[in-house]
Amino acid sequence: MEQYITEFAKYFIAVFMALYTYECFAVFRYNTEERRNGIYIRQNLLMFLIHFACFLVICTETEEIDYLFFYAFQEIILFAAISLFHMIYPKINRLIVNNIGLLLGIGFVILTRLSYDKARKQLIIVTISLIIALAIPFFMEQFVFLKDLKWLYAAVGITALSAVLILGSVTKGAKLSFSVWGVSFQPSEFVKILFVFFVASMLYKSSGILEVGISALVAGAHVVILVLSKDLGSALIFFIVYVMMVFVATKNWLYLLLGTAGGAAAAVVAYQLFSHVRIRVTAWRDPWSVINDEGFQIAQSLFAIGSGGWFGLGLFKGTPQSIPFVEADFIFSAVTEELGLIFAMCLILVCISCFIMCMNISVRLYDKFYQLVAFGLGVTYIFQIFLTIGGGTKFIPLTGVTLPFISYGGSSVLTTLMMFSIIEGLYIIKQREVSKSGKGKRKGASGKKSDGRGRAYAKEEQEEEYYGKTYYGEEYEDES
Repeated sequence: MEQYITEFAKYFIAVFMALYTYECFAVFRYNTEERRNGIYIRQNLLMFLIHFACFLVICTETEEIDYLFFYAFQEIILFAAISLFHMIYPKINRLIVNNIGLLLGIGFVILTRLSYDKARKQLIIVTISLIIALAIPFFMEQFVFLKDLKWLYAAVGITALSAVLILGSVTKGAKLSFSVWGVSFQPSEFVKILFVFFVASMLYKSSGILEVGISALVAGAHVVILVLSKDLGSALIFFIVYVMMVFVATKNWLYLLLGTAGGAAAAVVAYQLFSHVRIRVTAWRDPWSVINDEGFQIAQSLFAIGSGGWFGLGLFKGTPQSIPFVEADFIFSAVTEELGLIFAMCLILVCISCFIMCMNISVRLYDKFYQLVAFGLGVTYIFQIFLTIGGGTKFIPLTGVTLPFISYGGSSVLTTLMMFSIIEGLYIIKQREVSKSGKGKRKGASGKKSDGRGRAYAKEEQEEEYYGKTYYGEEYEDES
């Protein structure tokens, strides 16, 4: 009986995941959150069906009652988080909230399969992180002074990274974290957010050569400290995010070309200076020639991905534990082996839908500071996805970064939740801006509001309507 449940469940899981992924992109067909409501309800149903089917297999395979209670706690936390976000912030973007719930659920499933103890710790971390994330959109609305704190962002970021360089513990050859009262923190994860805020606050008023030069020096300080700590994966994320934010702020292709050339030169220098970079490049080029040494991890990862097939072997039917650090760096391989290629490809598409929505929110914001923050956080998220999955599939050399929401790691979960909560806060700010501008336009049309600018004022109002509604395909309901 257990064999039949496991076998049939993997097909249902793949189908449910494919339907959920379709709904992620069907959202963009509609202009308002109200018209998307049916999609969001179907997503919620599919999300919990996927979670239920996976834990049905886990409980059947293990025959342990503890897993049933663990599943119930997860359902309560995920349902409460999704409901509270929608209740507290009615104007929130529900696609992002739903995707957070789905990805956290997948993380719980695969971590429970790999290590029950680590899954329990992850559940506690997620619960605390969700409580923190719930408050962030409110503070984003209140703290209008955030754009004026650029030197505070820079000072705190550089100080935190320097503390790791001096006091941090070595993990896999790099100084990544330090412990406070027995709790391990990875400051580079949190500094990513501060770094995005710094670049945005530096360039939102003026993006001339002086501002770009000063921001480049500060960004370079961040990257150099990370390189000295041998945290090259994070250094690469900081570098790419900076180059992309400068390009968007200035719209100058020269900066993009210079950034690309500088990145290529830095890669060559890193290859010459760091032995573990040479090891990873060797493993990437031909893992089979060094399968017993440098290429063991990536070879096992490719074996796992290849053995899964379209629908996977089924939970507890594969051997993901044969991959070192599978719960962190190679969790995508574990997902692919036991849940299948269809599920894995849909997982990538769900992450892409999050990125597209972040970009959609960014381009519709009036305030350039907010635009750059949303853009920078979106790029940070999707580039980390690219590095993790690209390294595990041998598309690029391994960088050792985690898969957000799914890999084991408290700092990664908390900071990614904070990033999306900040973007949700910006989405709410945008909706309220449009509501206020709608009131102003109606008063002006009735002759009750005028600033004496005549046609120039009317033209500005038309442009605002164009960018706020027609161009970006979003119609906002007037609240008055």
